[in-house]
Amino acid sequence: MTPNIQSLSEDELIERGLKALTDALGPVEALRFLTIPHAKRLESVKRHQLWQKALEQKVFFDQVFGTSS
Repeated sequence: MTPNIQSLSEDELIERGLKALTDALGPVEALRFLTIPHAKRLESVKRHQLWQKALEQKVFFDQVFGTSS
């Protein structure tokens, strides 16, 4: 028999998550954790262009298709 699983509302999820975080770290460290800046991501086209520039086509084709073209 499958248990009846219900999802929390977003408000309840946020409230419980913040409580768990502050209980575990304390209010100052929880705030510090929440405000850690995220590493900037390259825009996807630029990232793809950089990948293509570094790509060794023959090696890549051999790995993907088992043969070179």
